[in-house]
Amino acid sequence: QQDSQPLRIGFISATSVGGMDLSEHFYESFKENPERGRLREVISHDCGASTELIASHLGINDFITTISTACSSAANAIMLGARMIKHGLLDAVVVGGTDALCRFTLNGFNSLMILDKAHCRPFDRSRTGLNLGEGAGYLVLQPESSLRRTPYCELSGYANTNEAYHQTGSSPEGDGAFLSMSEAIASSGISPEEIDYINVHGTGTPGNDASEGMALQRIFGEHVPPFSSVKAFIGHTLGASEGIEAVYSVLSIYKGMTYPNLNFTNAMPETGLIPETTFREGIPVRHVLSNSFGFGGNDSSLLFSATNIPQGTNL
Repeated sequence: QQDSQPLRIGFISATSVGGMDLSEHFYESFKENPERGRLREVISHDCGASTELIASHLGINDFITTISTACSSAANAIMLGARMIKHGLLDAVVVGGTDALCRFTLNGFNSLMILDKAHCRPFDRSRTGLNLGEGAGYLVLQPESSLRRTPYCELSGYANTNEAYHQTGSSPEGDGAFLSMSEAIASSGISPEEIDYINVHGTGTPGNDASEGMALQRIFGEHVPPFSSVKAFIGHTLGASEGIEAVYSVLSIYKGMTYPNLNFTNAMPETGLIPETTFREGIPVRHVLSNSFGFGGNDSSLLFSATNIPQGTNL
């Protein structure tokens, strides 16, 4: 900073399973013999453990917290970071999420009968479920006053809503998705017609895709912008999903590209919507809407926009 004061830096991380993938190993041995099992495998079971470890590795200690709201977790982490910067509580914040595959989530989604044994097919007539994935993705948010380099883009709008329709399902009319997208767009100050691309939640489950599709049509009518789901590439990474997909959304603007919706063949009868099926490069992308919808109807939408700062400008 120009006043030579150190930046107040935060770390807000999202997850749904924490270190459960390791603690499951512990119980395999512990069940056979209560005197066996590596305790080292359970010390990171708590959701906040990964947050604390990453923050310690990065040397961040001004503000650290964990968000766990199922599949909208990372989007809510990004929003919390943005709000803290907006209200002058932080000068910079690392936001996103991380999640690992584990038996708990695999068996949980299997009990809901929404796992596809083949490659998932978001928004396709034949879709039968999702593919689970694992990974991590983070952004660095800063106000323009503390930037040291040209930003990739700006987070121009965001919203979180909770329709509380069902513990694991979305309303058929897409009420939660409609509200989160509508409020995110309204908060940005742009019109729906200005959105160039939508990174849809698009899990590949019959209920989610139909609900999200209905919400898209309620907002955009017959002029739904180009959209696609990247989950056929990376799987559904649960609490980390919007951390990773926010990075994709940012790069969509920065590189002028959109992504294909893999494995799409036929439109679903509920909406007839057809997603992008090829990579498009070298195109102007100024506004990207990214959706992330969680269990319990905890729905979040982020809007990323190109800045008016020319690329290559020294800040």
